[in-house]
Amino acid sequence: MLNRIWAGMVLLSFFCAVVTGRMQELSQAVLAGSRQAVELTLSMAGMMCAWTGLLKIAEKSGATALLANFLRPITRRLFPDCAAGGEAIQAVSLNITANLLGLGNAATPLGIAAMKAMVKEKPTGSLPNRSMIRFVVLNTASIQLIPTYIATLRAQYGSQSPFDITPAVWLVSAAALTAALGMCFILERGGRHRG
Repeated sequence: MLNRIWAGMVLLSFFCAVVTGRMQELSQAVLAGSRQAVELTLSMAGMMCAWTGLLKIAEKSGATALLANFLRPITRRLFPDCAAGGEAIQAVSLNITANLLGLGNAATPLGIAAMKAMVKEKPTGSLPNRSMIRFVVLNTASIQLIPTYIATLRAQYGSQSPFDITPAVWLVSAAALTAALGMCFILERGGRHRG
């Protein structure tokens, strides 16, 4: 579906450029946009490599187990279907940490690993359990203490103080997480009463 939308936008812009006689401007925009995309990708790759490497070191050094213990009061309540001290909880803890650091792109592979570990721990059946659903909700509307990704983008585009949005990010991400988890618990309770 998304491929069709992109293709439609490209064809529409080409058509408009032909009709209005602005093919030169379209060509310049395509070249400039391609260059900016490559520059942005390279600048983000450095940040992603650094943080992903640090998270991998934390995993190999046993820091993830310590982190899982530190987050246990939260994860025990949010993910009751996961085994205490198991692979799933450690992966969830790493994912939460990556999201707290504002590393959404680094959190994605960690989230996939956490979900795979949850599937291994889950009894047979095709439906996701409540821990899996809560994890998707938590991962989607996570709190960011350090908005690293956004700050990197702002710095890339010339912001003099890229982290000045931090209080707004705290407020918005806390509100989003509260609303998302609140709805999750309400819908779970409603499902139990119906079942």
